[in-house]
Amino acid sequence: LNDILSVKYNSLATPHNYNTQYGLILTINNYLDKFNDIFIAEMGAFKMGRIKLLCDLVKPKYGIITSIGTAHMDTFGSRENVQKGKFELIESLPSDGVGILNMDDPCQVSYKLKNNCNIIWIGIDNTDADIVAKNIVMDSSGMSFDVYFKGDNITHHFNTKLLGKPNVYNILAGIAFGKYMGMSFKELELGVKRIKPITHRLELKNFNDRTIIDDAYNSNPVGSKMALDVLNLMDGFKVVVTPGMIELGEEEYSLNKKFGEYISEVADYVILVGQKQTKPILDGLNDKKYSSKKISVINDVKEAFEIIDKVKKKGIHTYILLENDLPDIFNEN
Repeated sequence: LNDILSVKYNSLATPHNYNTQYGLILTINNYLDKFNDIFIAEMGAFKMGRIKLLCDLVKPKYGIITSIGTAHMDTFGSRENVQKGKFELIESLPSDGVGILNMDDPCQVSYKLKNNCNIIWIGIDNTDADIVAKNIVMDSSGMSFDVYFKGDNITHHFNTKLLGKPNVYNILAGIAFGKYMGMSFKELELGVKRIKPITHRLELKNFNDRTIIDDAYNSNPVGSKMALDVLNLMDGFKVVVTPGMIELGEEEYSLNKKFGEYISEVADYVILVGQKQTKPILDGLNDKKYSSKKISVINDVKEAFEIIDKVKKKGIHTYILLENDLPDIFNEN
């Protein structure tokens, strides 16, 4: 969003993961100045009421909900609470504010909004949305796609270095807001082309005979599936390195098992980090009759690249998906 808006505006976004109360206060005190036109505040939450607290501080006029998944289920307590917690942002907007929502997300479409602000819907699969992306083409260099605005039959073509369907939604949200703020299509196309890959979020790192797809930041069920979809597009020897997903509450086992089933359809080799932590993924792989000869279980991710050097195919480019990077407290050494 910041890369898009900065084509026309002096915009400032919270740096790194400054998405807490203190992170926002630090950003406002240390970075925001009178020359900024737009302040973009990332708001993170792990339980009910946290986003409302941040909104009371920032008092936003515009809000974007990217997706409502199952992350932090153990602290939110339920899917319904995650949904309510995310919508605290939209319900904090003034009546002349604008919320940008994803029409492909059932959790956003089904929510009964207690607010009369304007809503702009984006989508890929649901063509009733106000702004729709079609004809998505993805390869190792990035993506291209067409965008259509409701009531306008003109095709607008966009190119980006980013990968994955979630990033198409993110870019659509940025396009929607940029258009609302009066940016021209030429400015929007330039902004999308300029977007820099986010560290550890489907970030491509190319080396001589291998490419690392770094998706190490806080894996979740939707994001991990999309990361596998990206890996599946690559033409080469495909390796998945993962410790699995955490903070999913009662669904943690079943969601990780499903993740293992997805991995079996894509990966040529699997390296699981943490024997206890990755048991559900292993169960999913075994249910799909995935060969045990193509699986290694380690307790330290540093061992992964030694294994990859032994199993990779000579003369074939290797693609390595690093999916999630758990804090040291989860190490099983």
